[in-house]
Amino acid sequence: MAALAVPRMNKMSMTVIDGDGLILGRMASIVAKRLLAGEKIEIVNAENIVVSGNRHMILKKEHKFLEVGGHGKGPIHYRQPHRMVRRTIRGMLPYRKDKGKKAFSRLKVHIGVPEELETAEKAKMPEVHSSNLNRRFVTIGVIAESIGWKK
Repeated sequence: MAALAVPRMNKMSMTVIDGDGLILGRMASIVAKRLLAGEKIEIVNAENIVVSGNRHMILKKEHKFLEVGGHGKGPIHYRQPHRMVRRTIRGMLPYRKDKGKKAFSRLKVHIGVPEELETAEKAKMPEVHSSNLNRRFVTIGVIAESIGWKK
């Protein structure tokens, strides 16, 4: 009797990205492409990711968005920084299709750095860092606190 051939499972490459000072939209588009390519990604320090623009205008826009919906209908308004980042990345994926659902399941976002990832090598993304901006910005943590996030 012949032995059954067991297919080898390829280990997906896992990348840990330090979100400290990265621009949200630019980082999210790169992460979405890498997720669709089959990479597993964990983002740490989600509260330090930045959104470019005038602080007052960004906070005003977020408060206005909270008024949309109601009575169990309409968009869900996440107030935690890690969930806000996940939602932004989800918007750049075809999340209603099977490949988008699988790609989104390979993403994890953390507030701070969990103990199991403290020793992991963290990838830097200098091309999307806020030091390249010539304008004002505000962190996701500040936005989250202004709309009701309690640490």
